[in-house]
Amino acid sequence: MNLIEQSEDFVSNLLKDKLSNLYSYHNFNHTLTVVSAVKELCKKEDVGDKDKEALLVAAWFHDTGYINGHENHEKESTKIAEDFLQERGKSEEFIALVSSLILATAKDYEPKTLLEKIIKDADYAHLMGEEYTTTCELLRLELKNTGIVSFSNAEWTRENLNFLLNKHRFYTDYALKKWQPLKEKNLVLIQKKISKQELKAAKEIDAENKKKVKIERPERGIDTLFRVTLGNHTRLSGIADSKANILLSVNAIIISIALSSIIPKLDSPKNAHLVIPTFIMLISSVVTIIFAILSTRPKVTSGFFTRDDVEAKKVNLMFFGNFYKMPFEEYDWAMNEMMKDREYLYSTMIKDLYYLGLVLQRKYNLLRIAYNLFMIGIIVTVIAFVIAFRSI
Repeated sequence: MNLIEQSEDFVSNLLKDKLSNLYSYHNFNHTLTVVSAVKELCKKEDVGDKDKEALLVAAWFHDTGYINGHENHEKESTKIAEDFLQERGKSEEFIALVSSLILATAKDYEPKTLLEKIIKDADYAHLMGEEYTTTCELLRLELKNTGIVSFSNAEWTRENLNFLLNKHRFYTDYALKKWQPLKEKNLVLIQKKISKQELKAAKEIDAENKKKVKIERPERGIDTLFRVTLGNHTRLSGIADSKANILLSVNAIIISIALSSIIPKLDSPKNAHLVIPTFIMLISSVVTIIFAILSTRPKVTSGFFTRDDVEAKKVNLMFFGNFYKMPFEEYDWAMNEMMKDREYLYSTMIKDLYYLGLVLQRKYNLLRIAYNLFMIGIIVTVIAFVIAFRSI
């Protein structure tokens, strides 16, 4: 595993374990966006391999400091990156370069070098994205939930307009050529949104309509929260399955090699000293495979529900395992009943997220056991082979 892959794995686990759910914008999804943007800019700006490596490491670590809060998070990010790189024996020059690139992502910092311009542009790549409006809502939700500042709809729209017009610009040639026009399209959308808001505000002069607007605000935040949380659950489940597949593949190869190359030679008395080390290696691989399979083995459910279950609000209609054997007419009726009841709908969504979390907890516990067994098995096997060869 190279340094970039190690950085991805480290940051993924760090943010999963230690980053507060309040950070709906500065999370792993934002980091992925920045990393992708850095790759694109490095290719277009003809960045060398060593500088590209430093940029990608900095991109992975640039927001890790949020695990300790939003204040001075760039400096906190450099500390985390420095510890990580020192453990992997990287040079002081390389570590200093990565740290300077992370610090270059500070909001008011003016980039000086090409590398600083690249990571600065990548950090604001969302400004030209098709999901710009959604991304801004995630940032707005984060600012509110972390107690930094709370914006009304109109205030937030004007804040975005001011930022796009007066507080942000791209620096690299490629971003100015390709990303700036896309950013300007989003700027037009913001201006249109402000016009609509002003027209709406002029018409909403009675208290009842104002009350409806206030009620709608948290609804959007709740929808965003559910969408982001479900996306995180899905991504973490995919990561767990990938890790299990790695274990299965590696240990299958070990067992295949042992069965074809080592075990046929154990019949000879002169190879008797290899029996115990080989046995230890095979047992550790088999046990590791068992736990890796358990972490990915699906749980089969009945697939049935009754109308009484729906009326009592006991069944989770969002999980396929509860309805896959039901006729479409029954499922259609049940879904319509749930959508009529706001309390039942949100309760079902919460229940779905909760049980997804339980599944993830089981997967990661089993994976942790499997990786520990694999690591211990490899160590013990190597020691056993060394002892066996010395005893000849």
